[in-house]
Amino acid sequence: MILFNFAGQNKAWTHRLINWHCKNKILTIDKMASAKEKKTSSKKTQFSKETYLNWHKSILLMRRFEEKAGQLYGRQKIRGFCHLYIGQEACAAGAVSALKEGDSYITAYRDHAHPLALGSGPNVVMAELFGKATGISKGKGGSMHMFDKERHFYGGHGIVGGQIPLGIGLAFAEKYKKTDNLCITYLGDGATRQGALHEAFNLAMHYKLPVIFAIENNGYAMGTSVQRSSNVHELYTLGESYDMPSQPVDAMSVENVHNAVAEAAKHVREGKGPYLLEFRTYRYKGHSMSDPAKYRTKEEVEAYKKRDPLEQTKDALLKNKFATEEELEEMDKEIKKVVEDSVKFAEESPWPDPEEAFKDVYVQDDYPFIME
Repeated sequence: MILFNFAGQNKAWTHRLINWHCKNKILTIDKMASAKEKKTSSKKTQFSKETYLNWHKSILLMRRFEEKAGQLYGRQKIRGFCHLYIGQEACAAGAVSALKEGDSYITAYRDHAHPLALGSGPNVVMAELFGKATGISKGKGGSMHMFDKERHFYGGHGIVGGQIPLGIGLAFAEKYKKTDNLCITYLGDGATRQGALHEAFNLAMHYKLPVIFAIENNGYAMGTSVQRSSNVHELYTLGESYDMPSQPVDAMSVENVHNAVAEAAKHVREGKGPYLLEFRTYRYKGHSMSDPAKYRTKEEVEAYKKRDPLEQTKDALLKNKFATEEELEEMDKEIKKVVEDSVKFAEESPWPDPEEAFKDVYVQDDYPFIME
């Protein structure tokens, strides 16, 4: 099992508001000045060699793992639904480095990468994709229902927006127990049209719960763009209706994600209540493996690939002379080997026993839910 040690650095930073718009069917990003821009610092946060190396390792592991998962799905080794995280890795890596041990994470069904970023073993994540008994959810969850209680990762949920009320429930538990832990609740842009989001926002603000809401806005709810499905295109502004501090984040940059989450976490831990972040990101693949993604152009995808989070961390390492090309190539080979080993582990693992279907349903082991 690989566990990366991220160095959290909570320095102030300058926010950049970003205006997304459609032009010639290609999403572009404009950096704009705004009255909402916070004058926290004019100096860019500097990160250590260790931090950049850990970010690069984490993003590289997520990328190579998801690439392999896509290949295995095509060979019918992985079945059912399969939603890949390729392109969005900075959203997980930057959050993990900014938060602390004890904080909780919950997300939707694009959930293979989050446990990897938290240090869950690639073996057990791959075994879960195969539906094997050695999987992280004992082979019962598959692609959409990854859980790792030890690392406070609570799914992995297949219902759009279904994890949002659960996220504030996790936050309520921390407030009730009087800890300084928080819950970061991830959701997709499509989930912002669910009533559960607004109910959760209202309750979270009313009780000042320790929760960060992170909208992973990759531009499309399945195959429908934000522009075609919502009157509100600047999704971070949804929090303003509840007097919730809210801001957009260029989430193709792991540095930006880290800084935004660190600031949000500081606000939350001070007892001031929730914080909303809109991670503006992009997925290079379709919504799921069955989606050919014909609703967008090749030019649009290539434009985002030029801002690839993996390439950004690589460039930072090379420019700062934190690593050489040869060292990074060796790292890539090592991670590819880890991923290949996870496939072998999954292939050789047993299927769950039929009796497992009756376990983990109730906390009480002998609960009489089967009447004879």
